[in-house]
Amino acid sequence: MDTTAPEEIDGDEAPPMAPLSHLREPPTTKRGARTRAALVKAARKVFERDGYLDTRLTDITKEAQCAAGSFYTYFANKEEVLAAVLLEAQEDMMHPGMRRVQGSDDPYAVLEASNRAYLEAYKRNAKLMGLLEQVAQVEPEFREFRSRRADAFIRRNARGIADLQARGVADREVDPMMASRALSGMVSVMAYNAFVLGERQEEGTPADFEELVSTVTRLWANALRFPDHR
Repeated sequence: MDTTAPEEIDGDEAPPMAPLSHLREPPTTKRGARTRAALVKAARKVFERDGYLDTRLTDITKEAQCAAGSFYTYFANKEEVLAAVLLEAQEDMMHPGMRRVQGSDDPYAVLEASNRAYLEAYKRNAKLMGLLEQVAQVEPEFREFRSRRADAFIRRNARGIADLQARGVADREVDPMMASRALSGMVSVMAYNAFVLGERQEEGTPADFEELVSTVTRLWANALRFPDHR
């Protein structure tokens, strides 16, 4: 997959995870491609280990085992290499959202599968998701792209809720967009607390993944007043 290409959300293009303006044309030689890939891989490791603010370009080149001057052949600064890291990871980090429910589908099972896919992707990329939250606080351009991307998936979930309302599965009295913002935000915050902050349960144990999936799914279903979940 071309990681610089926009994803599609139900036929609509989703904003990329980082500004494409921060990326140069890819190298044309195999050696150049290998060096650039090594720098991106090293940058992700250092960013996740040290955080965005404390990462130094020399740390990245040392991790990539290449000369410090080589960095500037491919990237102008820390913002550019971060954009490359995020765009390379965007396929795996894509918010699955609530997919459309087909006629023979069990809406609750579809919702559970969608939440599971989202939480699994978040857990796999927890360090990078935490980094993205940090960067959004200090880099306005990244913050704008983060907001646009989140809004795109909220709109997709809103369309899914509206579809369920039209079929008589979800409560017709709630506003689909408002419901999507509230419920999508709930799942996102719970994922951040569980996988980035490592929030513990009362007895001090980590949050159980299956219990997390079950809880957020039941809360979604209860909020939308699914049949048999009211």
